[in-house]
Amino acid sequence: MKDERVGGQAMGWREDCLAGMAQAPDAASLHAIVAGAARDLGFDYCAYGLRMPLPLSAPRTVMVNNYPTAWQARYADEGYLAADPTVAHGATSLLPVLWSEALFAPARPLWEDARGHHLRVGWAQSSRTADGATGMLTLARSDDDILDTELRHSEGSMSWLAHATHEAMVRLHRPAAPPVVLTAREAEVLRWMADGKTSSEAAQILGLSERTVNFHVSNAMAKLGAANKTAGVVKAALLGLL
Repeated sequence: MKDERVGGQAMGWREDCLAGMAQAPDAASLHAIVAGAARDLGFDYCAYGLRMPLPLSAPRTVMVNNYPTAWQARYADEGYLAADPTVAHGATSLLPVLWSEALFAPARPLWEDARGHHLRVGWAQSSRTADGATGMLTLARSDDDILDTELRHSEGSMSWLAHATHEAMVRLHRPAAPPVVLTAREAEVLRWMADGKTSSEAAQILGLSERTVNFHVSNAMAKLGAANKTAGVVKAALLGLL
C-alpha cells in the first residue's frame, strides 16, 4: 500500500521528484525517477506514453514502462494499443480514469490478458501542453483495489505526478527553443503557487490585488507555453526558474 509519508510530507516529496526530474538526461532515467515516485504512492508499475505534435506526417512518440517483460511483448504482439480504452479516454479527456470491468468491456480480451499477467488495478491520467504535446501516465499494481479513501488521500499527488512527468518528458524531447525569462514578480508569484497558495492568498501575502497576481500568472503561463497554472508552476520549477 502507499507510503504514508507522501500524504504527510507532500511538498518535500514533490520537490525531491522535481529535482530528480530536472537532472534526468533521457527518458529511461526520468522513468526510473517516476517509477520510484509511483512506488511511494503504492503502485508497483508505471507507464508513460508521449506523442509530440511534430512532425505532422509522423508525430514522434515515446513509450516507457516497467511492466513485466512478458506483458510488454504480449501487448505489442496483440496490437493492444489500438484497442486500449484508457488510451482512447486519454485522447479525449484530461480527467483521471480507474481501470474497471465497465471501462474494458469493449476490449475484453485485453482486460483478461492483463489480469492474467497480474495487472489488475490501475489509474491513468492524460496531460497536454499548449503546443499540442499529449501524454498519459498509468499507475498499476497486482492487487488491493483503489478505494475512495485512497483517492481522497493520494489522487492529488497522483495527478501532480502525471503533470510533472509530462512536462519533464516534453522538455527532453522538444526541439531547442529560446530560453524562458520570467520577471522577478512573475517568479515570486509562481513560488507562492508552488506552495499551494491561491491567487487570493498570494495577493494578501504580497500586498497586491488578486487581479495583479492573476496578471503575472497569465504572463508567466504565456512565456512558459503552459496550458494551466499547475503546468506553469511545474514547468518553471523544472526549468530552474523558481
